Amino acid sequence: MLTIWGRTTSSNVQKVMWAIGELGLEHQRIDLGGPFGGNKDPDYLALNPNGLIPTLREDDGFVLWESNTIVRYLAATYGPGPLEPADARGRARAGQWMDWQLSVAGPAIFPVFWGLVRTPPEQRDAAAIAAGKEKCIAAMTVADAALATSTYLAGDAFSYGDIPLAIMARRFLELVPERPSMPNLERWYAAIDQRPAFQQHVASIPMV
Repeated sequence: MLTIWGRTTSSNVQKVMWAIGELGLEHQRIDLGGPFGGNKDPDYLALNPNGLIPTLREDDGFVLWESNTIVRYLAATYGPGPLEPADARGRARAGQWMDWQLSVAGPAIFPVFWGLVRTPPEQRDAAAIAAGKEKCIAAMTVADAALATSTYLAGDAFSYGDIPLAIMARRFLELVPERPSMPNLERWYAAIDQRPAFQQHVASIPMV
């Protein structure tokens, strides 16, 4: 059985749990980080020296951290299945969008999410939030354009390439209502929103 450490409200933990849900894997999840603490305890640091979440461990003692890496590992190990593209180019495209989430989309949404969700109104930096919204719109415009030519990010089938960005898109669509029309992104997200594993591990979890 898989063991995953991390709280459900973490976007990085949600990636892994969503993948586990898509693959139907037996698992246990242990609350850690944020209000639960524990991520700086020596026992946890022995598993993940960064003190971050999530961390995965298998029954044979294999340990892995970094959420996108965990998602790719699960897809490759417990497939073939619905997450890993069958061809090298499909896998490369999926990986491209996972990396783009880390380098572009995630940093763009961070000040918006942190400012509007995790900061009391009287302490918010309005300028930082506004700048973040502009960066979010620019980033999601890139995704919208890409989705004009394919059903999903890596092609016409859902894959692990969709998982990280869909979690960011949920935050974007809820926190940036003053955005231009993005019909391709909205069509893609509506299809994602119908997936039971997304509903269970992402959409039903409050943004806090």
